Amino acid sequence: MKVRLVNLGCRSNYFDTEFIACQLRHKGYSVSSEGPADLYVVNTCTVTAEADRSSRQAIYRAKRENPDAIVVVTGCYAQISPGALAKLKEVDLIVGNSEKHRLVEILEDFLEGKGQRVYVENIFRSSRLESFDLVAYFEKARPFLKVQEGCNSFCTFCVIPFARGKVRSVPVERVVAQAKLLAERGFKEIVLTGTQLTQYGQDRGTSLYELLRELLKVREIELIRLSSLHPSEVREDLLELLLWEDRIAPHFHLSLQSGSDRILQLMERGYRVEDYRKLVERIVSTRPISAVGTDLIVGFPSEREEDFAQTCQLLEELPIAYAHIFPYSDRPFTKSSKMAHKVSPSVKRERVQRLKQIEAKKRELFRSANRGRELRAVVIEEGKLLTENYLELKGETQAPVGQLIRVKVE
Repeated sequence: MKVRLVNLGCRSNYFDTEFIACQLRHKGYSVSSEGPADLYVVNTCTVTAEADRSSRQAIYRAKRENPDAIVVVTGCYAQISPGALAKLKEVDLIVGNSEKHRLVEILEDFLEGKGQRVYVENIFRSSRLESFDLVAYFEKARPFLKVQEGCNSFCTFCVIPFARGKVRSVPVERVVAQAKLLAERGFKEIVLTGTQLTQYGQDRGTSLYELLRELLKVREIELIRLSSLHPSEVREDLLELLLWEDRIAPHFHLSLQSGSDRILQLMERGYRVEDYRKLVERIVSTRPISAVGTDLIVGFPSEREEDFAQTCQLLEELPIAYAHIFPYSDRPFTKSSKMAHKVSPSVKRERVQRLKQIEAKKRELFRSANRGRELRAVVIEEGKLLTENYLELKGETQAPVGQLIRVKVE
């Protein structure tokens, strides 16, 4: 039976999709990421209303490609809105994140006519990361280590804790062992990722700082890159390590969300604008080549023109290399979905465009500031490089894929 895996959303979903693919191959299924199939597994996202829509479109496309195929829906949308998915005639089986680790077992029962159509349990009952056997996955030549799952914060706009559950961390020794295996295979860069990376170890009496100290002992790994960091969770010991350890990539994604203290308080982010400003400026003053990226939400309930102007001004003033910009949308179970004074869709669209114009200038300024610099870069595919500070470059090299080289930015 040919199985096609369709993935939407974040890197955690990419990891989960690869975990499912390994389980399916082990059972003898032919797994593909393209072309018509007998069985589709759609790993969904629900971080925004647009993500819900994209997930539904992927389901519809699967059934159009093969009307006789079985369509299995899993992921965050399945965890949060199983009832809505169950109403879709295109969906045959629904498996939430709480049951994703045994998706293949559930699928085989379904194929034998056993079991039910919907498998979704309370995600907060999950106390361990079920996919310990697969810590690493790859985006082309870049190895990612997923070191934790879940989030213990409940920002008022965010559905992810309800979709991913509380923090569960991979033991330090398992992460280090995987890093050593990657080093033996010749990889020079690894990327640490998770639902909320700065909460790593909260369930195990350790921390991201302690994990990094152990990983830095694997001398063959020359560059450790980190995924998104929560600004209020970057403790002083961790910050000092990020600032002074050359083998930690000078690329830091620090989600701001808003440049208005009033909105940040309503979001329950745990920091003020001045805290964020000081953090970014300290990073860039100490490691001048650093790329600091961020996320911004436009049109949070009650966001006034004054609040939005403060966000625009902050983005212009700070040494930000890039930003991901999202229009606010109500998410199930969140506090903000119950807040009054919603911003109209037309105002949100207009504000998104204004921010994108500023963001485009910031990207070009950062690239211009790096012209003439010699930087470390990993070869991610033939003719394509990624610098330590997250610039994509084109260039021919004799170095094999996965190797770290020095390159001058033109």
